[in-house]
Amino acid sequence: MSEAELAELQLVGKPMPTDRLRGWLVAGFLALLGGVVRLQNLGFPTDKGAPVFDEKHYVPQAWEMLRNGGYEDNPAYELTVHPPFGKELTAVGEWLFGYNAWGWRISAAVAGTLMILLVVRIARRLTRSTLLGGIAGVLLICDGLSHVQSRMGMLDIFLAFFVLLAFGCLLIDRDQVRLRLAATVREGWTDESRFGPRLGFRWWRFAAGVSLGLACGSKWSGVFFIAAFGLMTVVWDATARRSAGVASPWKGAFVRDVLPALWGLLLIPLLVYLATWWGWFASETGVDRHLANQANHHGWYDFVPTALRSLWQYSGNVLDFHEHLVTPAKDQHPWESKPWTWPMGLRPMLYYYDGGTITCGEDRCVSATMLVGTPALWWLSLPMLGWGLWRMIGRLDWRYAAVVVAYLAGLLPWFTNLDRQMYFFYATPMAAFLVLGLVLVLGQILGGAHEGYERRGTGLLVVALYVGAVVANFVWLWPILNGDSITEGHWQAELWLPSWR
Repeated sequence: MSEAELAELQLVGKPMPTDRLRGWLVAGFLALLGGVVRLQNLGFPTDKGAPVFDEKHYVPQAWEMLRNGGYEDNPAYELTVHPPFGKELTAVGEWLFGYNAWGWRISAAVAGTLMILLVVRIARRLTRSTLLGGIAGVLLICDGLSHVQSRMGMLDIFLAFFVLLAFGCLLIDRDQVRLRLAATVREGWTDESRFGPRLGFRWWRFAAGVSLGLACGSKWSGVFFIAAFGLMTVVWDATARRSAGVASPWKGAFVRDVLPALWGLLLIPLLVYLATWWGWFASETGVDRHLANQANHHGWYDFVPTALRSLWQYSGNVLDFHEHLVTPAKDQHPWESKPWTWPMGLRPMLYYYDGGTITCGEDRCVSATMLVGTPALWWLSLPMLGWGLWRMIGRLDWRYAAVVVAYLAGLLPWFTNLDRQMYFFYATPMAAFLVLGLVLVLGQILGGAHEGYERRGTGLLVVALYVGAVVANFVWLWPILNGDSITEGHWQAELWLPSWR
């Protein structure tokens, strides 16, 4: 094999599976199955027809945006503490179905269902296996946190969806970049510059930027993923140039790729984020729409358009609210949790509880909806993370590196202000990357097609038993994920840890 052929092989790696149609059929079937699971009895629970838990904030705000034509004026109280796009999506459901539980939850359910489709396709691309892609879809369907958040009129599932979409776009961009470099290797002009060739316009990275802008337009924590994904894609570019035989791959990535990456993964998200405020910009009575015109809001930056200054200052007020959203030591929120508890789901959240007005055939009955990650998945978070870090650092496995970076982008930033109120639903974007990390491990357990029959059979048995355990665990948790009426004894049996109570 020539040096050019070897470089091309190192660049492209293992090809995608040839069962393209079957890959899409598997993804579509699992998304359909997941949609049925997510939509089942979507209108329950409610608080006597009203939203439950934090739905009480976002559901009426979405309805207000629908009434006003895209913005909130919030005349009663100023608690508009998140960007508008997630609420705009909720408003679409309310426009379609009205101001009821189906209306304010259907958009979240659709986003949660589409995440199943995405995770199947992403896992297939990461592992080059349709089987492992399908397993990823089954695991995400059976994740309790993803299930419940897909059935709530809240914002976190939209953030998780757009982050996962951006991740998938960047994976395709990585493959496309390597194919372009492989073409230059075949044609013999890779080394015309010590920095390597220019790679042309990268539409998939552009799409990732749009997705990240929409993620930030749903919740500001999307900015953590912008930083993580931006660094990740530049490292991918540098390693691709090195595999192609570029003389100075890291300098080449800096010269050729950093500026386009800043454009695609910083400027584009910013422009898309600003576009999500279209209704607010077009309004006259939106919350703090003319804040910059007040006497105490002037300074050297007065050359900036008034609307942008008002948004900046309004955002500063919102940031101040978030930074000082703390609970007194003697009056902690009963379901507050800190980020070190999230990987194993040690402190779930009780969204709904009725212990007196429902029946189950016994004297004492309970109907409860609890946000809890399926233990068969979440209790393996730390082993997955440890193995992923070893593969990332010790074996330079880019697949594990991508998943670990994305997972930690959803976790580590929350350690910077431990005094603020935090809750387990903040971990919603982490769920899909937990699944992807576990699927990579399952792929190693399963072994490749070149493995012996006995080795492959044993691996398949282990994988099948694990997936079966996850499904069984999800079925066991089903009553408390969906508010089913159960006996008091059954309710107590569902609470596996003292911290769940």
